[in-house]
Amino acid sequence: MGCLKNLIRAVILTLAVVGFLSLGGKEWVMKYTSQWFNPSQETMLERAKKVGDFSAINEEFELEKATGMFGYNGVAAEHKASGQKFIVIDSNKKPLLTKEDLESDGIEDKLKSVISKVKYQAIAVEDLQVTKRGTMVSYGKTIPYVRFNAKISKLPIGDVSGIISVAETKDGENRLLISANEKSKFSQLIADEFFKKIK
Repeated sequence: MGCLKNLIRAVILTLAVVGFLSLGGKEWVMKYTSQWFNPSQETMLERAKKVGDFSAINEEFELEKATGMFGYNGVAAEHKASGQKFIVIDSNKKPLLTKEDLESDGIEDKLKSVISKVKYQAIAVEDLQVTKRGTMVSYGKTIPYVRFNAKISKLPIGDVSGIISVAETKDGENRLLISANEKSKFSQLIADEFFKKIK
């Protein structure tokens, strides 16, 4: 008798699945999983509000991720034409770097220390060297940055160049700003354009 019940349940379940799929269930499932894994730019802008106002960035830039992990909220973006990457991290009450760190003489050692804390198994940063210092505008203020060159192992890109900066929001919270690209393709002008639009 138990076998017959299980067989009837299996037939009913099969008919329910077939009915669901024939009434457009597959499209419904695909639509909602696509929205979950590939959210629209409007959804990304809404999620990114925890880190800053990204609504003024132009269509040259695409927000790729806006998420929270390990106590940090972050936004990742890309300049479509050049492939230059941008990361903005809200480190909450645990700042990874401060403005004073960027202006100090020991910034290379501090950066190496930060890298060792956020090291990923898939990526390893080696031979980090600070090559230049400067200022740019972000969150409505002029902020310092350091330019760096580094080797990335375990990825096919090799040598990268970029900047690291720290901005302060109008609420007094720190944001870590990073932009990087292959060494020959990094553009300070593109980085300035992206970061100045964040409020």
